[in-house]
Amino acid sequence: MAPVPPAFVRLAAHPLRWQLLAALATGDHRVRELAARVEQPQNLVSYHLRLLRDAHLVRATRSSFDGRDSYYHLDLDRCADGLSSSGAALHPALGPAPDRAAGRPARRPGRVPAVLFVCTGNGSRSPIAEALLRHRAGDGVDVVSAGTRPRRALHPHTVRVLRESWGIDVSGRRPRHLDSLTGRAFDHIITLCDRAREACPEFVDRPRRAHWSIPDPAAVEGTDEVAYAAFRRTATDVDARVRHLLPVLAADRQEDPP
Repeated sequence: MAPVPPAFVRLAAHPLRWQLLAALATGDHRVRELAARVEQPQNLVSYHLRLLRDAHLVRATRSSFDGRDSYYHLDLDRCADGLSSSGAALHPALGPAPDRAAGRPARRPGRVPAVLFVCTGNGSRSPIAEALLRHRAGDGVDVVSAGTRPRRALHPHTVRVLRESWGIDVSGRRPRHLDSLTGRAFDHIITLCDRAREACPEFVDRPRRAHWSIPDPAAVEGTDEVAYAAFRRTATDVDARVRHLLPVLAADRQEDPP
């Protein structure tokens, strides 16, 4: 019997689905934005997105800015697993390599990549992203976060989840207004809030922009532990995205002139 290609290969090898995966690898998008990128009818794009969702490679979240809309997000960890298992199906030598945690971008002379994380209140999502990227990248990146309508203080669960899960102390940090960064140059601007995506202005030097559509954990109602569980889920999601951002930042450094 002829060998059957692994499910990931059969799914991802379709040209349109590969285009969708490639587009979502850069950030979260709405279906109409994806249709414009791949220049295909929206109903056809929706059909192929459903196949990717059924395979758990892509998931959709309802927009917190417009509840009638949804953002699609690519699960890069599942894609990595699919690629690894596909290689092993062809030859054992092509299977998963020994586990290597995402390392820090190599420290090289010269300017480091500058990253700005933006959400509305700068009390939960964006400060978590800032803290985790600084924790993982160290001095290999210049990272800051801000809000379009900053709160007076970080949410207590932001402080707690970073301390308990990563040993990071942000208790002395205060939310920052996006306006305070006017005129500052960034290489990457990443919005983590659907409202902030619509409100975030253009910055000098036209940095690369990406959107991570992450629900606000502070909006979850219930007991204190229910609310804290939402922050743990959010921080885990943000950390996964940050890990996949590190190779992008490392590539930025390699492209810099010596």
